[in-house]
Amino acid sequence: MPRIVGVDIPDNKVTWVALQYVHGIGKKAALALCEGLGLDPTRRARDLNDEELARLANEIEARFVVEGNLRRQLQQNVSRLKEIACYRGMRHRRGLPVRGQRTQTNARTRKGPKKTVAGKKSVKQLR
Repeated sequence: MPRIVGVDIPDNKVTWVALQYVHGIGKKAALALCEGLGLDPTRRARDLNDEELARLANEIEARFVVEGNLRRQLQQNVSRLKEIACYRGMRHRRGLPVRGQRTQTNARTRKGPKKTVAGKKSVKQLR
């Protein structure tokens, strides 16, 4: 498996798809990288030689924030929102949807599994 910026990319996939295994590189960026370096994006990743892999790695490090740095940057952005106690920060802190989605019925991904609350006892059941 070829290794680019600390990530093993799958060798049986075409180059532009294999590049997407690096966190921070999507389809458009992968195709632009291949075109900018003069690589055939439909070649398999296992067919890339060491020189081409080195050029790819250098170009990625020069143009993109990827992997650990990107994850750290995103985490810092969220923690900044929490610290200043803005609306979005409070939603992150409470584990609720941040971008205006409804919460009365959906939002199970953010809220977790249902926590059933017992209903009120009727007067007839108490006697």
